[in-house]
Amino acid sequence: MIRVPEVRVIGDDGEQLGVMTPEDAMARAEEVGLDLVEVAPSSRPPVCRIMDYGRYKYEQKKKANKSKGHAASLKEVKLRPRTDQHDLDFKLKNARRFLTDGDKVKVTVMYRGREMVHREIGRKQLDLVVELLGPIATVENPPRMEGRFLSMILVPNREGIEAEKKAAKESGAGEGEAPPAEAKTEAAEKPPAKAEKAEPAEKPAAEAKKAEPAEPAAEAKTAEPAEPADPQGA
Repeated sequence: MIRVPEVRVIGDDGEQLGVMTPEDAMARAEEVGLDLVEVAPSSRPPVCRIMDYGRYKYEQKKKANKSKGHAASLKEVKLRPRTDQHDLDFKLKNARRFLTDGDKVKVTVMYRGREMVHREIGRKQLDLVVELLGPIATVENPPRMEGRFLSMILVPNREGIEAEKKAAKESGAGEGEAPPAEAKTEAAEKPPAKAEKAEPAEKPAAEAKKAEPAEPAAEAKTAEPAEPADPQGA
C-alpha cells in the first residue's frame, strides 16, 4: 500500500507519465491490466512503474541466480600406485568432467602395506595425471603426503577448457559434413541392353506334298494281225 500523497509514474513502455496521486496511478495501471509497483521508495516523490509484477519478480530471481553462479566444490579421485591404464582412463574421465563443471579435484594415491617403500611410483602417477589432463587443469596444491595418502589439488583452467570445447565443436562440425556425391552417368548405371534374338516366325504353312507321279497310261495293246482269209474257202 502506497502511503504518500504523490508519486512519480513511469508507464509500462518506459514513458514518463509525471507526478500524480497514488489513486490516479492505480487507475492508470488498471486501464492496461497491469500492476503499479514502487521501484524507488527513497526518491522524493517515490517512483512507481506500471508493469507485470509476476514477471518482474521472476526476472529478479533469475538475475540473482545468475549472479550467484556455480558454487565450486571439491571432488576427489582416488588411485593406487599401480592403477592400470583402463582404470586410470575411467577416473580421468570423471576428473575432466568435474573440472569442466568448474569444480576443484583432489587426486589421491592410496598406499597399502609395503607399497609405502616405493612412494615414487605414486608421484609418477600424479605426474601422469597432470600430463593427461593437459591444459584444462592447473595444480593448486602440489603433491604431499598425509599418512598413507599422497594428494594434490587441481583447479580448472578456464582458458584451456574453452579452447578444448571450441576445438571439439569445430571437429564435430567438420565430421558432420558429407562429401558431395559423384554424379553417375546413365551409361554407368545401366549397361547397354543386349540385342534380343528375334523369335522365329510362325512355321510356314505345311509344304504341299509333292505330287505323286501319275500312273502311266495303260499301254495300248497292239492288235494282233488278223488271220488271212483262206482263199480256198472263198
